[in-house]
Amino acid sequence: MTDPDDPAPPSGREKLIAAKQAWAREGRLLTGVTADPARDRLPPGQRLTQDWPVLDLGEQPEVTAAKFRLDIDGAVAHPASLTLDAFLALPRRESVSDIHCVTQWSRYDNRWEGVAARTLIDLVRPKDEARFVLFQSHDGYTTNVRREQFEQDDVLLVDRWNGAPISPAHGGPVRVVIPRLYFWKSAKWVRRIAFAPADRPGFWEQRGYHNNGDPWTEERYG
Repeated sequence: MTDPDDPAPPSGREKLIAAKQAWAREGRLLTGVTADPARDRLPPGQRLTQDWPVLDLGEQPEVTAAKFRLDIDGAVAHPASLTLDAFLALPRRESVSDIHCVTQWSRYDNRWEGVAARTLIDLVRPKDEARFVLFQSHDGYTTNVRREQFEQDDVLLVDRWNGAPISPAHGGPVRVVIPRLYFWKSAKWVRRIAFAPADRPGFWEQRGYHNNGDPWTEERYG
């Protein structure tokens, strides 16, 4: 029988978070090598995979078409709140890019379909003081990037991968894809995009991960 005064044993989620925080403290997987993305396709310390591993905290929110909502707000001239139908009605874009996960795997030539970040920027018109972009997911996950990183041509909000709807396990119905950064910056199940004058480190950034996340300079941890 469990003593009611004893703390409950850690859940699988808590154990995973604690393990990854320990990786950050120990600098696990760091090679100390840098690379040039113009010359080196595979960042330091990465290994190629043909699969797309599913990495999460053991919880995948059920985001149906009826439940989906994407708010784009903050320091913008025209805040928007999009249903899934409204999102799908925006101008479409296709792109091919690589995935680089901080847990050391990379996957080449992913074919994405969705809406370019620049299309959303044109829609809401961020104010001059909006220097950062903050993402919030349907499960409460958060992460952050600089505005100029979000404005890159290859940044998309995607609903299709390799010719099929993106699966819930990989962040469907809509997720962010920012290919030039480690993939924890590409929020799954995106619910809100907020433009802000000040930075606000997200879930993993608060737990020892690097605030920027450049794979070619091994910005795994901060």
